[in-house]
Amino acid sequence: MNARRCARDRPWMEDSLYELSLAERMKYLAMYVLLDGCVSYLFFQSVKAFILLLPGVLLFSREAKKVMRERRKKEITQQFLDGIQLMLAALQAGYSPENALGEARKELSKIYPAEAVIVREFYRMDAQIQMSRNLEELMLDFGRRSDVPDIVSFAEVFLTAKRSGGDLIAIIRNTVSCIRQKQETMQEIETCLAGKLMEQKIMSAIPLFILMYVKLTSPDFLEVMYETAAGMAVMVVCFGVYLMAFLWGLNIVRIEV
Repeated sequence: MNARRCARDRPWMEDSLYELSLAERMKYLAMYVLLDGCVSYLFFQSVKAFILLLPGVLLFSREAKKVMRERRKKEITQQFLDGIQLMLAALQAGYSPENALGEARKELSKIYPAEAVIVREFYRMDAQIQMSRNLEELMLDFGRRSDVPDIVSFAEVFLTAKRSGGDLIAIIRNTVSCIRQKQETMQEIETCLAGKLMEQKIMSAIPLFILMYVKLTSPDFLEVMYETAAGMAVMVVCFGVYLMAFLWGLNIVRIEV
C-alpha cells in the first residue's frame, strides 16, 4: 500500500507523459521499415532507395508522437472534466474547495485506475493542500504541466474567482459547460470526418495497390522504369507527387477547434 501511495504521489512530468515508450518506438520503427520496404520495391525496386529513405523514420516518429500527444491530451481533458464535475457536486453539497477536491479524488479512484493521470494529480494536489499549498496555484501548475489549453483556462478562471470572492459554484459550472460544449463539438466534427478520413486512407493506398498489381501481372511493363535513367526520374517524380498528395490529404482532414 505504501509503495502504491508513493507511486501515486509522484507527479508525472510532461516529458514522460508525451514521450513515446520503448514499445511504441519499436512498433513505429517496424511500421516504417515495412512501409519503406514497400515503397522502395514498388517505386524504385532498389535496396539503395530503401537505405536512402530510412532517415524518414525521424519524420514518421515525429508525426506519430504528435498524434499520440493529441490523443492523450483528449484523454486528460475528459478525465479532468469528470474530476471537476465531481468536485462541483461536492461544492454544491457544502464542502470547501479544498475538501471538495479530496472528495472528488475518492470518487475518481473508483472510476479510473490508480495509474490514471487525473487520479495521480488529484492525489498529489490533495497531499499538497495538507502542506498549506493553495488549490488555485496547484490547479494552474497542473494546467501548465499538462499543456492542455482547456485545463489552463479553467485554472486561470478558478484562480480569479477564488481570490476575488465571486460565486465559485456558478463560475465553475459555466466554465465546465463551455469546455464540455467544445469537446462535444469536436466529437461531432470527428464523427462527420470519420468517413472522409477512411476514404483518404483508401485513396492513399490505391496507387500502391495499382503498382503492385502491374508488377505481379505484367512485370516486363515496368522494367524500363527501373533500368533507365529517364524511367527512374519519372518514378522519383511520381513518388514525390504521391508523398505530397498524401501529406496534403492529412492536412485537409485535420481540423482544430
